[in-house]
Amino acid sequence: MSDVRVSVVFHSGYGHTARQAEAAVRGAEGTEGVRASLHDATVLDEGLWSALDAADAIVFGTPTYMGGVSAAFQTFAEATSSIWQRRGWQGKLAAGFTNSAGTNGNKDTVLSALAVFAAQHGMVWVPLGLLPGGEYSSRGHRDDLNRLGGFTGAMAQSSSDLGPDLAPADSDLRTAEHLGAQVAKAALRFEHGRAAVMA
Repeated sequence: MSDVRVSVVFHSGYGHTARQAEAAVRGAEGTEGVRASLHDATVLDEGLWSALDAADAIVFGTPTYMGGVSAAFQTFAEATSSIWQRRGWQGKLAAGFTNSAGTNGNKDTVLSALAVFAAQHGMVWVPLGLLPGGEYSSRGHRDDLNRLGGFTGAMAQSSSDLGPDLAPADSDLRTAEHLGAQVAKAALRFEHGRAAVMA
């Protein structure tokens, strides 16, 4: 059986969300039998569309701006209308991640929007699959995975006065890495199941 392919497509305004995207790729690539690729959502060329068409799973990433996805990511989303019409991504796996300066910042709104975008394409959403860390309990710590307590996807927080060399926190990057691995493992299970049905 050939390798399963996971594509991570993202927009990053200042570099923080790009670090999440790189972490998600690391997580996917760390899974045996999986190849992962990274794509800038602002480069709407044939290379992007070919990679996403060939992918078994697509992970979407965007900063949270004013409680929604970035304008650049929305431009990408709207550019997929011809794929939507031909049901080109039907049955692929999908997941998402986002970053904002605020601890909350309405990141859940963005992850929900990404899940709806995936649903409109007929994709199957893969959640983060982690219990909340951080201040969820009095024994929690900033270094915990899923310290921001998300379920729909991976969340990160980057203080507005810190560059991408200092933020997001390592725990947020490891959470994005976990998401990449979660998607990769789910894609492998789907592919093995498909191969068994075909046999």
